[in-house]
Amino acid sequence: MNPFDDDEAADTLFGDLATDEPLEGVHGGLAEPTCRWRDLDHVSAPKAWRELSGWVSWFVATYRLTTSVVPDCWWRHPELVAELYALQKAEAASFTPIDPGFGPLGFHERLPLAIERLRLETRTVGCVGLQTHRETSPRQLPVDDPEFLAWTSEAHQTRPEN
Repeated sequence: MNPFDDDEAADTLFGDLATDEPLEGVHGGLAEPTCRWRDLDHVSAPKAWRELSGWVSWFVATYRLTTSVVPDCWWRHPELVAELYALQKAEAASFTPIDPGFGPLGFHERLPLAIERLRLETRTVGCVGLQTHRETSPRQLPVDDPEFLAWTSEAHQTRPEN
């Protein structure tokens, strides 16, 4: 094998991942599919919230995270929910039966960056400084602005000269 051949190196590291079989999850059952949180409905939302809540409790206890990283009202802030859900899915994907050990290492290498993002988002929402939940309003972009509508009539991308 040529050490500079990316295809062969990738096949050596990840070849077992090329399967049509469903992956088993951490606890032996089929892995839960990743969903877009905003697409959850009244049927799928309760299960997703239970699983995320249990995972966040484990995550906060295991990594001894303070309220400056994950405030008690995390579930009321979509930006924190999105980050925590992404971490939940990344952590679960890191521990599959076919992973040779790189998954957990990759998760832990990325964890400090995620914790910093959580800390920044928590500081931005302001709940920790107040020691109570602070309601925030999402920013709504105007999509019916005439100037924007005129702009959307063209691609506005640079094209190479022929």
